[in-house]
Amino acid sequence: MNKPYTVDFMNQYLIEGGYPISGTIRASGNKNAALPCIAAALLTEQKVVLKNIPDIEDVQVMLEVYRSFGGIVEKLGANRYGMQLADIKTSEVPVAAASRIRASILFAGPLLARTGKAVLPPPGGDVIGRRRLDTHFLALTELGAQVEINGTYSFTAPALRGADIFLDEASVTATENAVMAAVLAKGETILTNAAGEPHVQDLCRMLIAMGAKIEGIGSNVLRIQGVNKLSGCEFEVGADFMEVGSFIGLAAATKGELSIQGILPRDIRPAKIAFGKLGITWEHEGSTLYVPKNQSLKVNHDLGGMIPKIDDAPWPGFPPDLTSIITVVATQVEGTVLVYEKMFESRMFFVDKLIGMGARIVLCDPHRAVISGPTKLAGSELQSPDVRAGMAMVIAAMCAEGSSIIHNVYQIERGYENLTVRLSSLGARIRGEK
Repeated sequence: MNKPYTVDFMNQYLIEGGYPISGTIRASGNKNAALPCIAAALLTEQKVVLKNIPDIEDVQVMLEVYRSFGGIVEKLGANRYGMQLADIKTSEVPVAAASRIRASILFAGPLLARTGKAVLPPPGGDVIGRRRLDTHFLALTELGAQVEINGTYSFTAPALRGADIFLDEASVTATENAVMAAVLAKGETILTNAAGEPHVQDLCRMLIAMGAKIEGIGSNVLRIQGVNKLSGCEFEVGADFMEVGSFIGLAAATKGELSIQGILPRDIRPAKIAFGKLGITWEHEGSTLYVPKNQSLKVNHDLGGMIPKIDDAPWPGFPPDLTSIITVVATQVEGTVLVYEKMFESRMFFVDKLIGMGARIVLCDPHRAVISGPTKLAGSELQSPDVRAGMAMVIAAMCAEGSSIIHNVYQIERGYENLTVRLSSLGARIRGEK
């Protein structure tokens, strides 16, 4: 069976604020692991089975691109897909699909490794500032590819060869592209200043299950010995620690309590330090994390009574995708904190919506915001600009007095699976409308 599977999207959310959440929820599979793993399925002629794949739009777009190459996709059950592509019919990524998702760039490495060429339109995705592709070009050209830019990105490489590569930034997707190309390149590749995020680790583990030889997983130096061929595999992606961090923030900000099942404690450690600066704590036993209700929600000052700073960084630093979440949570916390988003110059612009709801925030520049709380937020009409800021607006609306409407929730549902149903099960007053 090779028919497309679609997600039924809402146009807007209606939220009645002031209701603490309570209950148990299971973490979804990591979106940012699922997308490169789908691309990696191109590297073999044999069947690949991927498990714990979230049922979200970005996944469906990646599967649509995979089908466009002639791939067969079969839904085997909830969050489980079988994929196989014996003969690649084209090395061109469809323009319509590429414009909807930034992760379309991840097909460059696998296509080069399998066919020796790849043609990709400029990728779409969240509008959070400049998102350069230079590091992808650096890595792939070091492996022997030639690149021509003329409205599209055309890569050619009759034979990929291993190389000693120093990435100019620890880009997640560039690391993933380089690894997927290198596993079938001739000889050894050393990738320095590589990204080490949990989703990069998941991709590397999947490739090893397919027969790749990769050392240094989780570090900033990866050693890859090229092999002649990869086989099929079954692989389960890990829990989405961005979603887990979002739900932790939601529970704390609404003064609720929440058990989150299926977590990976090692992936939450950087977030625990940052949330701890806001007085937010949690416990975990095995793969279950518990956020207790009615926490103190008070800023813990740095030594000498200094205002603390929460800043993002490449792994294992605080994840950039959680800066929007922690910003809105800080509006409900007693004290002042500086949130410093270093990586994207437009991500913090959403705070003007929070200010309109009554938040006391000074946006110092495109990267830094000073938040003083707690403040009572008022229900408002909002527009979701990207996945994480959209989720931050959901949290703000659930803390607010009165009703809120959030438009453009397609952006939220690109990254959060079945959100309204799951939050409603926790007592949230939220419903979607088409």
